[in-house]
Amino acid sequence: MPSPADPTRTPLPAEDAFLGLLVETLETLDRPARGQFLQRFFRTVAQLDLSDAQSLGYWDQILARREELSQSLGQPISLKTAMVDVLAAANFLRVPILMEYAELKKLQINAATDPLTGLYNRRLFVEYFDKELNRARRFGQSLALVMMDLHRFKEVNDRYGHPQGDLALQAAATTLRKSLRTSDYAFRIGGDEFALLLPQSDTEQAATLSRRVRSIYQSAIEPMKLDVTLALDYGLAVYPQDGDEQDVLIRVADERLYQLKQSNRVGAGERPEPAPLRREVPPTPPPTPAVGAREAAPVPPAERAHAERRKWERVSLGGTHAYALLGEITEKTARVLDLGYGGVALQTDAPEDLPASFNAVLHVPILPPVRVSLRRLYVLRAEGKTARVGCAFVS
Repeated sequence: MPSPADPTRTPLPAEDAFLGLLVETLETLDRPARGQFLQRFFRTVAQLDLSDAQSLGYWDQILARREELSQSLGQPISLKTAMVDVLAAANFLRVPILMEYAELKKLQINAATDPLTGLYNRRLFVEYFDKELNRARRFGQSLALVMMDLHRFKEVNDRYGHPQGDLALQAAATTLRKSLRTSDYAFRIGGDEFALLLPQSDTEQAATLSRRVRSIYQSAIEPMKLDVTLALDYGLAVYPQDGDEQDVLIRVADERLYQLKQSNRVGAGERPEPAPLRREVPPTPPPTPAVGAREAAPVPPAERAHAERRKWERVSLGGTHAYALLGEITEKTARVLDLGYGGVALQTDAPEDLPASFNAVLHVPILPPVRVSLRRLYVLRAEGKTARVGCAFVS
């Protein structure tokens, strides 16, 4: 860093140099004289008619704001910038004499953004959460909160160093930006902690999105070739069924995140679903199919098909428009009844037309169309002509 006497030091702009000299000069004056000067100063530069006492008060705020912004952004902030910020916040700045509003807007964005990931920071999380919660109350809508963190992130830092840890955090931020709707918000609220606000999203929609984010993140970090099983763990809470206050919803989401972390310790590498979350199917088929009961016969009896407790929760898609395009002929469709981590249940009028193994394209709310390979496990005849066909994902 160059010293003040260094000839290579970048000179200050003229207005910054003038304002810096002004600060030093005013410190030598007593408060009455300082107030008289500042009263004329604000009238000249911003066309404000303030009293001496008001001028002194706003000057003190400007100096304090400059110090606050410098500490927040980790770099010196000019007095000009702090002055415009304070006067604009007080609705006094009608004529932008000191700086362009675009420069002020850039400052405001920088102060609310995490520098490493580019996501909104914790301060904006609290502000936006309050705003979206009030909007949900006013219009009788749902609001989903998702709390996320990186599973075993500390091990990545310890084994590979902080630069690799930073890349893992940036990959998480990129994944969130790519996955969210324009109406959703993503925040970095701590070291490896993230939060999502999903307006007008219920539990199933928020869980589906969270599973999708988690799956996309796994693909995003594959080029890093980490020996540590790094993953985005999550817990969610939805207004109004899980609570109607910020602290309650945050606590519920944190508890469910903890439940997932506890379940991750059971079984090497397995991630069973915590009951409160009712987790959804990922957008790509898992390598090991696991759905319902596994039987040697392609069409086992109903009693045997449901006797064994499922390893993963199933999420009902009743009331939605979820459907599947079957085989290579796109005109043949079936309704999607529910999804699990390892399989899907379809409803069709002609189950006998389905071979033992076939391809399908799933169309499910929030997820993009997903092409999967399925193996038929069982057929349950319902009243009328329809039948429920249970299928497992095949790698």
